[in-house]
Amino acid sequence: MDPLWEMVFSWLRLTELDSGLLLQPWLRDIRRNGDRQVITSGVRMLSVLAPLGPYFPDFITPPEGAQGLGSALAAIRSTPRHRLREEFGRLEDVRPVPEWTRPLAAGDGESLVELTEALTRYHRAVIEPYTGLIEEAVETDRVHRNGVAGTVEGLLRGMWPLMNWRAATSVLEVQYAHDRDLHLNGRGLRLVPSYFCRRSPVAFADPELPPTVVYPLHHDWTWQRQLASGRREQGALAALLGNTRSAVLAAVGAGATTTELAERLGASPSSVSRHTTVLREAGLLTTERQGLSVLHQRTLLGSALLGKN
Repeated sequence: MDPLWEMVFSWLRLTELDSGLLLQPWLRDIRRNGDRQVITSGVRMLSVLAPLGPYFPDFITPPEGAQGLGSALAAIRSTPRHRLREEFGRLEDVRPVPEWTRPLAAGDGESLVELTEALTRYHRAVIEPYTGLIEEAVETDRVHRNGVAGTVEGLLRGMWPLMNWRAATSVLEVQYAHDRDLHLNGRGLRLVPSYFCRRSPVAFADPELPPTVVYPLHHDWTWQRQLASGRREQGALAALLGNTRSAVLAAVGAGATTTELAERLGASPSSVSRHTTVLREAGLLTTERQGLSVLHQRTLLGSALLGKN
């Protein structure tokens, strides 16, 4: 697990309207038990230093994060002044930055220490209590991909649909909003699975940094592993989905249309449709159009969550 990348992505998950079904238990616990002042302060800070968009400074996610939080924070504190000036200058070309960033951009040592202390507090509130869960998910993703791949080329092919490996030209294509080319020039490529990353992989903006691609790990594999080991507690399904969505998933049975589900649950078709959409996006249902109706069926994962074969 790379703690700085997880922190960068976590603030986005805390603020978006749809953070993903499988992150709901984490979100609920954060909102119920988290230190609101520390979390709010951390989100504001990270929204400036690592904003959603075409660019954020690389110094906030140093390669040393592979060695743990302490190494990453030490790397941030020792960031050269010329690099800070360049990266903050590039950030200002994209969006306005608040006045409090000026000392950081100038490489002020005290400001860098204050930044790492604030990051430590945020990590303690948002990441640290869930380290076991995150590390297990990261390790499951790695084990699954390595076990299926067998070779480096197999691993790269297995990254589809997140990435597209073109063996004939030795090019790894990643769908992203902004076009850019990264040439390895004999350097290796580090692939980093991330618990809180969603949708698109991300790389360093500076091509001179160690080539790295951070990608969203496959949450379903973690669920399948835990279900297979019998480690999910009774009632976990309702805790994950909420009572209504777990009822929808159960009511599907061997297959049901939206109208049939509405009748079984005593709900409106529009309400049922919203819930089936969420369940489908989470990989728990499939939906197939049949004439004027759509047929919903549980996936293997959806059935496993219900304890049904």
